[in-house]
Amino acid sequence: MSYSLIQPLTGAAAKEAYVIPVHKEVERGLHAFLERAVKEAEDAGADVIIFDLNTPGGLVDAAGDIGQLMDGIDTKTVAFVNHKALSAGAFLALHSDEIYMVPNGQFGSAAVIDQEGNAADKKAQSYWLSSMKSAAESKERDPKYAMAMADDSMSIPEVDLEKGELLTLGSSDAEKVGYSDGTVNNMDELLQKIGAEEDSVVKVEETFAEKLARFLTNPVVVPILLSLASLGLIVELYSPGFGVAGTVGISSLLLFFYGHMVAGLAGYETLILFIIGIALLIAEFFLPGGIAGTLGAAAVIGSIFMAGGDFVQMGYSILIAIAVAIAAIILYVKVFGKKMRLFNKMILRDSTSTESGYVSNANRLELIGREGITKTPLRPSGTILVDDERIDAVTEGSFIKANEKIKIVKVEGSRIVVREIT
Repeated sequence: MSYSLIQPLTGAAAKEAYVIPVHKEVERGLHAFLERAVKEAEDAGADVIIFDLNTPGGLVDAAGDIGQLMDGIDTKTVAFVNHKALSAGAFLALHSDEIYMVPNGQFGSAAVIDQEGNAADKKAQSYWLSSMKSAAESKERDPKYAMAMADDSMSIPEVDLEKGELLTLGSSDAEKVGYSDGTVNNMDELLQKIGAEEDSVVKVEETFAEKLARFLTNPVVVPILLSLASLGLIVELYSPGFGVAGTVGISSLLLFFYGHMVAGLAGYETLILFIIGIALLIAEFFLPGGIAGTLGAAAVIGSIFMAGGDFVQMGYSILIAIAVAIAAIILYVKVFGKKMRLFNKMILRDSTSTESGYVSNANRLELIGREGITKTPLRPSGTILVDDERIDAVTEGSFIKANEKIKIVKVEGSRIVVREIT
């Protein structure tokens, strides 16, 4: 972006301004970029930091972290509502020392909603309402307008707000109630107002890694990555060797962790746990038993929870990935009739059948009708002697003393049944 030459205010030295864009959604990946940009501006001795806001909002916890970051800035901060600063964007604007808007700008509408797009529970709403109020009070602005942006039960006649509506301020209303310090048509006019000239303006750009991290940590993208990972690994378990499906699955997991590490959400401990899990999953293809695969899956899921930070969001994402995996298993088993290689290693499918020449015990049917004597008393089991061969036997139920004549009447596998000869 190029800026035309603007003369500084008469009698004042030109200010060095850093312009930091806050566009698209407010999510966790944005925090790492803003932290780096603010540090760069403060290290350079900037006189003012301008946040170029054009955002529909985003995550509450991400906005809270960024709000804390902005509160810790010693340099003067200016929020430029360059079209819209809604929801979390309005919250960030309230943390700035000054706010300027374009003529058709929108500022407000900060209701907090859950993952399904419904109004959040009372606890979350109360927290967010308190946060909006505190943000306004921290910069000596009337908090009732900030609260009306998040609470539709308020009525404010001076801005034509009725109950059942969330407050969204236009440029003129925002200026009237003290939520805007002026209306400007573009960045050039804003720079003129704050006394900055072209040569002293620096626009901080996101690096490719930061852009990629913001994309990969987006709440919509995270469940897609995890679903691809689960689908790829499931397909690989039903396929011989290790191929494309497994590569896609592991690559999706690597992208997930890369994005969260660049965004500053995951540390090396989560990466180490993830690598251990992947190593165990790979080892499962070469080791029998299924233990390595089970431990590997547990390590990978645990590292995902640790990397995400928000357990609720990660829980939803993992549930979606599990649902995709179950659907893939049903498809492979019911439609294609395939069997998972992991189960093949866990289940012993070889059998020692009679057809293969295996017998559990010799079935000595030739002994039926043979006679002998009892070597020991039979109560009802004991030992008999038939043609000098000692054989374990049982009676039909009665007691037989030693050295009595007997006859073998039945053979059932290893069970030899005898009867006393009277």
